[in-house]
Amino acid sequence: MKTARFGMGAVALVSVVSLTLAGCASSDGGDSGDTNKIITTNGSEPLGPLITVGTTETGGGKILTSIYAGLVSYAADGSIQNDVAESIESEDGQNWTVTLKDGWTFTNGEAVTANSFVDAWTYGATFSNAQASSYFFDNIEGFDYEADSELTGLNVVDDLTFEVALTAPEADWPLRLGYTAYMPLPSVAFEDLEAFGENPIGNGPYMMDGEDAWQHDVQIDLVTNPDYEGVRKPANAGVTFKFYTSQDAAYADVLGGNLDVLDAVPDSAFGLFEEEFGDRAINQPAAIFQAFNIPYYLDHFSGEEGKLRRAAISMSIDRDEITSVIFEGTRTPATDFTSPVVDGYSSSLEGADVLAYNPEEAQKLWAEADAISPFGDATFDIAYNADGGHQGWVDAVANSIKNTLGIEAIGKSYPDFKSSLEDRVAGTLTGATRAGWQADYPSLYNFLAPLYQTGAGSNYEGYTSPEFDALLKEGAQAQSVDEATALYQQAQEVLLEDLPSIPLWYSNATGVYADTVSNVEFGWDSVPLYYQITAN
Repeated sequence: MKTARFGMGAVALVSVVSLTLAGCASSDGGDSGDTNKIITTNGSEPLGPLITVGTTETGGGKILTSIYAGLVSYAADGSIQNDVAESIESEDGQNWTVTLKDGWTFTNGEAVTANSFVDAWTYGATFSNAQASSYFFDNIEGFDYEADSELTGLNVVDDLTFEVALTAPEADWPLRLGYTAYMPLPSVAFEDLEAFGENPIGNGPYMMDGEDAWQHDVQIDLVTNPDYEGVRKPANAGVTFKFYTSQDAAYADVLGGNLDVLDAVPDSAFGLFEEEFGDRAINQPAAIFQAFNIPYYLDHFSGEEGKLRRAAISMSIDRDEITSVIFEGTRTPATDFTSPVVDGYSSSLEGADVLAYNPEEAQKLWAEADAISPFGDATFDIAYNADGGHQGWVDAVANSIKNTLGIEAIGKSYPDFKSSLEDRVAGTLTGATRAGWQADYPSLYNFLAPLYQTGAGSNYEGYTSPEFDALLKEGAQAQSVDEATALYQQAQEVLLEDLPSIPLWYSNATGVYADTVSNVEFGWDSVPLYYQITAN
């Protein structure tokens, strides 16, 4: 298993850009195997209708990337390759011309045209439509965070050509375009988008297996799209995503041959999975960051008092011990807010010492906070979803905080991810909450903007910092890799000061697969490349 480094360097950042992405043939995955079998894998119940511009969580995202094809797609190492796009070109990094390949259709027979992209992006960016991925379009001319407005930067030239005018040069802009928010939508979607999202019509390698394909809280059944001719041509007959209430149950099914692929090994199996599965075990770096967030609306966690308590809690966590004992080498203690596999990662940011275990300093800071307003006998809880295999580490983190600060600290279990997110969205958490990020595209920016930018779709705890926002914007408009990286690192130093999120560790992609399948490869984002998997 190789570790690839990637990021904005995948697209040269220069003052004058002429970029035509090479079309790449998909891998045949070795032996063809039985192409008539459905592959089974684990998943989670999507939080809402499957809408490209409205889905920001991993469970729904894995489905959407399977049933849609965008302008580009990501190879296993995070590099981009043309899918629907024939070319994506710019002379200045600000004004782009996108040319589509001819002959693409949605599974209802409708042609994929320039309007399929422009209409989808416009809908996603429109303020009153309240789509969670709207901020992905904030760099296009005409975008408005506070009112409906036309995206004046989008212009359809003809059926196969459209132009995009950005608010400032962004030479790495094409790197974003494999993310689901930029996928096309057929015209029928806009008749009733929520209803459409229950049985979406895509243009990707897979499609929904009839009207009953989505059995809520049970599974989603996908079959191959016979008309797909892109770079992800399936080597199987389809994929069924089974929704498990626990990772242990999913792991037991792989052991028993009742599940083909599992993309998240439970912590109870960390010491066993490589021995039990041998060369069918995956343990490789991935673009996944894990943390927990403390809402500013909680008593004792805002203002100067809150700043002291956040730092004290961070310093009271023994990350080295937890990653060694609980995760058995499948995690690495965090030194920033991104991932070691993304270009620009740093282990030496100013202020990163707040992420080191320092019980004496933690106790000192906690006492200073108590001098402002006593914490008393209040309980500090950390919310988590029980179906995600988080109980072990949450209990360990809570114990580390409890033992260091002498306060009551506990985990607070929710049955599933959906229910845990509801209190985050509603702003009704009683304490901290498990948080994390699996990158949408391989860039430092993607680890920062969706989570901490003011008003961003996944900024559930409502963090806002004009200084952070300004550095983020300046970095996005930088003309070189080095300049952009330096600005994103400065932005992270603001986060280390404010600690809207307490970084914990980076996750490896850990997975296993049964002897029922072959040609299993996990991508840069820890998601298996489903289309390559063959049944034995």
